[in-house]
Amino acid sequence: MAKKITESSAALQLNFEQESKGNQESTPSKSNQFRFFTGVFFAIIGLLLTVSFFSSLLYGIADQSEVDASALELIEGSDIPVKNMAGLIGARIAHFFLFKTFGISSILLIPLFFLSALKLMFRKEIGNLNSYTWQILFYIPWFSLICGFIVYQFDLPHSLGGGFGYFANEKLHQLLGYLSIFVTAFVGVVFIVLFYQLNPVPAKNRKSVGSALPSESSGVYDDLEDDFIEREDSEDEENFRPHLPPELGKNDDSLEEEDTLGTFDEVETTPLEIVEEPEVEVENVPEEDLDFQVTVADVKDDAEGAVVEPLDEIDSKANDILAQMGPYDPLADLPKYKYPGIDLLKEYDQKASATQVTKDELIENKERIVETLNNYGIGISKIEATIGPTVTLYEIVPKAGVRVSKITSLEDDLALSLAAMGVRIIGQMPGRGTIGIEVANKNREMVPVRAVIGSEKFRNCNFDLPITLGKTISNEIFVADLAKMPHLLMAGATGQGKSVGLNMILASLLYKKHPATLKFILVDPKKVELSLFNKIERHFLACLPDAEEAIITDTKKVVATLNSLCKEMDLRYDKLKDAGCRNIKEYNQKFINRRLDPNKHSFLPYIVLVIDELADLILTAGREVEHPIARLAQLARAIGIHLVVATQRPSVNVITGTIKANFPARLSFKVMSKIDSRTILDASGADQLVGMGDMLLSMGSEIIRLQCAFVDTPEVEAICDYIGNQQGYQSAYLLPESEAEETGGQERGDFDPSNRDQYFDEAARLIVMHQQGSTSLIQRKLKLGYNRAGRLIDQLEAAKIVGPFGGSKAREVLVKSEDELDELLKNL
Repeated sequence: MAKKITESSAALQLNFEQESKGNQESTPSKSNQFRFFTGVFFAIIGLLLTVSFFSSLLYGIADQSEVDASALELIEGSDIPVKNMAGLIGARIAHFFLFKTFGISSILLIPLFFLSALKLMFRKEIGNLNSYTWQILFYIPWFSLICGFIVYQFDLPHSLGGGFGYFANEKLHQLLGYLSIFVTAFVGVVFIVLFYQLNPVPAKNRKSVGSALPSESSGVYDDLEDDFIEREDSEDEENFRPHLPPELGKNDDSLEEEDTLGTFDEVETTPLEIVEEPEVEVENVPEEDLDFQVTVADVKDDAEGAVVEPLDEIDSKANDILAQMGPYDPLADLPKYKYPGIDLLKEYDQKASATQVTKDELIENKERIVETLNNYGIGISKIEATIGPTVTLYEIVPKAGVRVSKITSLEDDLALSLAAMGVRIIGQMPGRGTIGIEVANKNREMVPVRAVIGSEKFRNCNFDLPITLGKTISNEIFVADLAKMPHLLMAGATGQGKSVGLNMILASLLYKKHPATLKFILVDPKKVELSLFNKIERHFLACLPDAEEAIITDTKKVVATLNSLCKEMDLRYDKLKDAGCRNIKEYNQKFINRRLDPNKHSFLPYIVLVIDELADLILTAGREVEHPIARLAQLARAIGIHLVVATQRPSVNVITGTIKANFPARLSFKVMSKIDSRTILDASGADQLVGMGDMLLSMGSEIIRLQCAFVDTPEVEAICDYIGNQQGYQSAYLLPESEAEETGGQERGDFDPSNRDQYFDEAARLIVMHQQGSTSLIQRKLKLGYNRAGRLIDQLEAAKIVGPFGGSKAREVLVKSEDELDELLKNL
């Protein structure tokens, strides 16, 4: 399958190059022939319906006896000839639609077939075919109900509303009388308001409420924005953008060229030509000629003159540019980019494997739970079960007077009684008023990535950074927004699914985001886990200008990259400050509307930093890594930089308090002890998981149990091959150059003896005597405040008496004896 994907992607690249040179050649394939013949078939059906319906409106009564005759009588013949121009078949089709079902509103089926034929035969679409289909499917029965009411009340021809309209109104009239027409009309109004997204607020109120700047009150931006959205919706191919996700599950398996593997349609965007205005030198131009840049007024005195603000003229100029050029399109750099298709993912036969919990197992577990709790004097008034892919949740309601703590202490006893792999008791289900007991299933159900990414919930989500992790305990697809988390801290023992979870996060982002809107910084100390994503370097990866590979594996380069990312964060905040925006969404929207100077500003993509193993970085680099990570976690959320940090050692010297405080979203796979569970989640339970992708997600005060979807290495490779074989940028997204920050303190050569504290010598002797580089030791022994003791430690570090900061551990004392210290102090 990988070979087929490579060949298809190569064909896409060849077609793109031929189109750019003007030599567009196409060879008919079987898939194109199948589409063409299907379109011809739809056109014939549309023509048959057209002739049948309009002939029936003229000669329907004359053909009534022939249509009502039996099949045997029709074969033997009849004395009355059929007058329908489509013959006997046309007469029967018209009789079915016009008289027996929906009446004259069935004529709306004709344009639906012709539009479908046009799209299949010539790949052209008048408007949005999906939108037309939903409208027609609603209006046919709705018009039938309206016409049926008229037929029922005034005894008009039956073909006006059809059998459905007549008999439905007969029943509605018996229930509601004449109010039935108002119910039908109300349903139509609700559909029209919701489907067309009509705004019930009057135009006057919209202008006064929605306008923030004087230029916006004129309604120019509203009209332009509506036109821009309508133009996007009417494209020939559906764009996979947050506001309009494409269909993931198309069944056309034969598409090989334009719709490779036949799922996501190609994004059709037209590059916008940016007209740059010539720069005006203020020194050489008279003041009266300055327009748009500065408005100058002669200021003679306080009474005669005043400085005029240029805001109105700038807004007017921006409106003119927007009206002339249209909104800026960030996707125009890669107009031929195609999103990965769902056919790249493996389809597993879920029905063949007996993974569901049987009824006997369910009843047996319920009886054992009730029996075990009764043995300890705990009565139960109600018990319910919810079957999930990995565990089954039993919700119990204890009788009055039973303490919750008494039930939660019986976790091990319940596990022994049920003979289950793992039992986890939830003290109180949030908002449910019940106690939850999670019991691992004997036969686990695997959650394939195709079922999760291809789900309607993931396709239709419009999050900024949508990620899907798998299924919840109630078999619902879990989709979250990484931009709202805003950072994710992952932990888990070796072999419990942590790397699969990282691949799942990256794959879901690749399926929903365009290369122009998202960049990854991948840090992989293991050097093998994230190597597959090297192929998408020119599309989605970011790195330093002098980096040999986009995926970072060297610890020294990790420090330089993190410092560079901090500088990128500072530069972005400067741009936001200059633009008067609070976050990246406001900034990008303002840039798209051409309200920012392109010489100073640019479109900012989201940046996701992924670190596969934090423990190795902390042990080798220490504070040099911890400091920039903590700084990014504190400040970077508003400017679109988000962190996904994973480790297999959730200990306090790896996940320090500085890092942990700024990661409100925590994800834990199975860990070995309750201490590790409390370190990562601030709660127990991760040690009771059953492994193999079973995980707990903590978001705020809520802990959700999930089964991670399984994405195999060949599937990740197929996705990266598909993206990497398309046209990309010339290089990876380059981060700004930044000198390595001296996070470990001053060097010895930078030590200034004249500025050292008066307690410096005494503190140095104290540290060397106790061989403990601790700030608290200086505080206690010298009776100093924390700030002064901290400055003393920094000076001792600069003098190479103590080592750099090492997290929760005390600093290493580099001077081992007092004689060595005396020699060092003399040299200082």
